[in-house]
Amino acid sequence: MSRHAVQRALLWAALLLFAAWFLTPLYVMVTTSLKDMDQVRAGSLLSLPTSPSLDAWARAWSSACTGTDCGGLKPFFMNSVLMVVPAVLVSTAIGSINGYVLSKWRFRGSETMFALMLFGVFMPMQVVLLPMSQVLGWLGIASSIWGLILVHVVAGIPSTTLFFRNYYVGLPDELIKAAMLDGAGFWKIFTRIILPLSTPILVVTLIWQFTNIWNDFLYGVVFSGADSKPVTVGLNNLANTSSSVKEYNVDMAAALIAALPTLFVYVVAGKYFVRGLTAGAVKG
Repeated sequence: MSRHAVQRALLWAALLLFAAWFLTPLYVMVTTSLKDMDQVRAGSLLSLPTSPSLDAWARAWSSACTGTDCGGLKPFFMNSVLMVVPAVLVSTAIGSINGYVLSKWRFRGSETMFALMLFGVFMPMQVVLLPMSQVLGWLGIASSIWGLILVHVVAGIPSTTLFFRNYYVGLPDELIKAAMLDGAGFWKIFTRIILPLSTPILVVTLIWQFTNIWNDFLYGVVFSGADSKPVTVGLNNLANTSSSVKEYNVDMAAALIAALPTLFVYVVAGKYFVRGLTAGAVKG
């Protein structure tokens, strides 16, 4: 065997070892969620279920919370869907327009405005809790899904603006000038020229925003009410509910249910996310 073949075999062995190490927690979660509690107590964490069952999944979805009668993750999951979809779309739309203006329609002070907006990317989430609570109270949407949507839109605008602005800087200015000479205005140039060229960064931003908003816990627990809590808060309530017997299989099933949307997005669109990044999403 040649030296190159040995090096390649060692590289593959190392990669497989790291992949197995990284995926072991997911394997434990899946197998535990398919077991009943007798199997969980009797077997090891790595053992396969002797008689796989989706009973824990059904209970986690509809009736797992026995201590606080929360009705499982179903209402929380639906709250997250109702919150995430508009928040992602609105924040992405605003970010694309901001990036377009700050890169192709520059004005006096535009660079300063962009620099100030970047503070939102690095600002700790805890800083905005009190002022945002006051704003939601003034608007009359505190403890509601609409309030959570507004919070996530405002929190996401700095990141989406950064992505789109850095991507649009790489587009030739000659395209804009040629369209202006043909009589095209601001919105016509944006919709007919800029947006068709924005597919890579759109995918990146949509995935980024979806993941951040779906997985958020702090804003969800602070700004939500009894009927508007997202799935991350519901998962925390389920895992910490008082019960005489801790049902680890139900907890694992609930955690997988909460993670399925983001897992699905990355499995389906992960390669487009990487392509979008390399196309200029994080290029300064």
